[in-house]
Amino acid sequence: MLIIIDKKIPEQARNRLREYGELLELQTTGITYEAISGHPDIFFHRIGDELVVAPNLPENHFHELEKAGITFIRGEQAVCQKYPASSAYNAVSANGYLIHNFRNTDAVITRLGEDADLIHVDQGYTRCNLLALKDEHFITSDAMIKRVLDRFGKDCLYVDPEGILLEGFKHGFFGGCCGISDNKVFVIGSLSKYPEGDKVKEYFASLDIEAVELYDGPLFDGGSILFVGDQ
Repeated sequence: MLIIIDKKIPEQARNRLREYGELLELQTTGITYEAISGHPDIFFHRIGDELVVAPNLPENHFHELEKAGITFIRGEQAVCQKYPASSAYNAVSANGYLIHNFRNTDAVITRLGEDADLIHVDQGYTRCNLLALKDEHFITSDAMIKRVLDRFGKDCLYVDPEGILLEGFKHGFFGGCCGISDNKVFVIGSLSKYPEGDKVKEYFASLDIEAVELYDGPLFDGGSILFVGDQ
């Protein structure tokens, strides 16, 4: 399995993830702003069995994907310096739904999702803010996203983003701290050191989901953790 992460996540978290697969440590310069320059959810989107990749991902990372035997489709829209042009791949695909601000979505993703039920939200950084769990359950750190999902009858837990680290910003977002593989949610940080951690633990427990805490520190928004390929 290949695990795509921001090269800047804490070393302890990187070392723990190596127990589960090979790492692709994402790093870019001059493409978008520094805080999100290595975030997987800025450059990659997984929809069904397809991996869509921003066309201006650095070539060395394309070579890493090919070396690991990962098939992918190049998107049409380049990631750019400023929002919303930095958010084209930051959608959520899960449970037969495609959730995003569709004013910003890369055309390859919308074509691949033509049979999905579309849910529009105004937040372009949807994946940063939304973690899709099983059986149409979600966790979000964006109150507007929660309101939209509530209208669609989804079970969505809201958690406050305060206390989540993102360099250069007041806080990060909960979805960006997490990745999912099998029935495990991998969390960059300790839920015990997050003010809403007990609420998250209870929600995971209600769904029989295991939380794997990757380092003993505050939650760190690394732009999600993306697990691709065979286990």
